[in-house]
Amino acid sequence: MKPNIKVFDSPELLAISFAEYFAEEVSKKSRVNIALSGGSTPKIIFQALASEYSNRIEWNKVHFYWGDERCVPPDSAESNYKMTKDFLLDEIRISETNIFRIRGEDESHKEAIRYSNEICNSVHIVNDLPCFDFIMLGLGEDGHTASIFPDRLDLFHSSKICEAVQNPLTHQNRITLTGRVINNAHAAAFFINGSQKAGIVKKIFNDSDAKEKFPAANVKLSNGTLYWYLDKASFQ
Repeated sequence: MKPNIKVFDSPELLAISFAEYFAEEVSKKSRVNIALSGGSTPKIIFQALASEYSNRIEWNKVHFYWGDERCVPPDSAESNYKMTKDFLLDEIRISETNIFRIRGEDESHKEAIRYSNEICNSVHIVNDLPCFDFIMLGLGEDGHTASIFPDRLDLFHSSKICEAVQNPLTHQNRITLTGRVINNAHAAAFFINGSQKAGIVKKIFNDSDAKEKFPAANVKLSNGTLYWYLDKASFQ
């Protein structure tokens, strides 16, 4: 299935469009399991949700997970959880029992196992894998997504739910969902803004060897819909 590409005049319009889509999806379901990402575009989306939908979405239906996390404490400025907490979770009414964070302060390999078990115990299983209702994805300038970097394309074939990995440049430990779990989602979307991402976006869409080079090019949902939310600066 071809991805659904959406291009907006600004990051703010991108954020508003997704917020509207998400609110509509939540209204249709009794429970929504969403895996979040870090980055500048999700931050804008979280701000849009907090400002426009704090009282318009039944947040008790929404259960938050993370697609990846840096191995840092939850109060670190580098924490994806902290960014979400600051810009969304603290601005809405939601129970702590609906928030399933990756414990970045714990040993990475043990936490990858613990978080895998937590996901399997709380997310609907389809095709013998957890099936998230929605997964938010970012895109690095090297083509990485979640914390699947170009040197770890094998993670798209891993039998595990989560794996402990390292950023190949900084050697920082991270924990990530694996590719098979990402591709088993009901829906997922890349959220991209800025001219600095235009080059990698073009390569992923046009390079015949993209799958051998860039993890993001391997995101192809088995039975779900993949969206690309881009601003004009990133889609040239």
